[in-house]
Amino acid sequence: MTGLATLFPPPILFFALGFGAGAARADLSIPDALAKTLSLYLMVAIGLKGGAALAAPGGAEGLWAALAVGVALSFLLPVPAFGLLRLGTGLDRDTAAAVAGHYGSVSVVTFAAASGILATRGVPAEGFMPAVLAAMETPAILSAILLARMGGSTGGPKLQGCKLAREVLLNGPVVLLLGSFLIGSITGPAGKAQLAPFTEALFPGALCLFLLEMGLMAVRQLRTGGGVLPTRLILFALVMPLIGGAAGFAGGLLAGLSPGGLALMSVLGASASYIAVPAAMRLALPLADPGIYVTLSVAVTFPFNILVGIPLWLRMAGT
Repeated sequence: MTGLATLFPPPILFFALGFGAGAARADLSIPDALAKTLSLYLMVAIGLKGGAALAAPGGAEGLWAALAVGVALSFLLPVPAFGLLRLGTGLDRDTAAAVAGHYGSVSVVTFAAASGILATRGVPAEGFMPAVLAAMETPAILSAILLARMGGSTGGPKLQGCKLAREVLLNGPVVLLLGSFLIGSITGPAGKAQLAPFTEALFPGALCLFLLEMGLMAVRQLRTGGGVLPTRLILFALVMPLIGGAAGFAGGLLAGLSPGGLALMSVLGASASYIAVPAAMRLALPLADPGIYVTLSVAVTFPFNILVGIPLWLRMAGT
């Protein structure tokens, strides 16, 4: 591939197309049903491929070290994020904690985009990385709640513990990802060969279509949020992925991951949730402002990671 194609492969360019079309108010849209189907497909494909790779001989080597790094990152990254927000932006405690939780958790689509680019380049990565992705979804939620409570927040649920636990532990994307991972690990290489036309041949095209929709959605979210965010919040949403990605890179080195796995761990550290954490924050911290935490995650950090972050971390990892 040319140097430009290496830096900006088709999935990233399709995201740019969607963002540009949305900004120009072009008559372009992806039906909601198709977007949801593509999202489900990506999680199933990632889980199945990861589970099959784990079932291969030697596939579990390094799993526990990577899981420990991932969980630690998810739980600890909200702490510097919270500090930056409180000191640099003046956000109230609940909103700052909620935003910080998003930046400790992960984005499945960002992970899918990075995985797709690695596959296109023929760069292997540890098959257990989808399990690390799933493990990093929820520790940040607990960390965000603790950060809010330490300051005496009174906005959280006192009688909704069961409801919150259900929202966190039975979140649809996490259940689907882990379930597909389990199925892939049970069926192993035979199942992988049987499902290859579904999990591998269709994956690049589905990813391009979904990222096209994500580009359109990022623009819609900016408009929904008023179109203008304070400069300090925008700077935070651009700086925090670099901090998280650097922490993920260091953690990946510590866990002894391959270049592909190192790139994915960096991407996980840099990403910010926009599915699991917003749902949990609505229950746990109802006084927090969703117009801030959703808009920052979807409309600022996600585009930054797709267009800048993924190429950066893949290059740093030597892929």
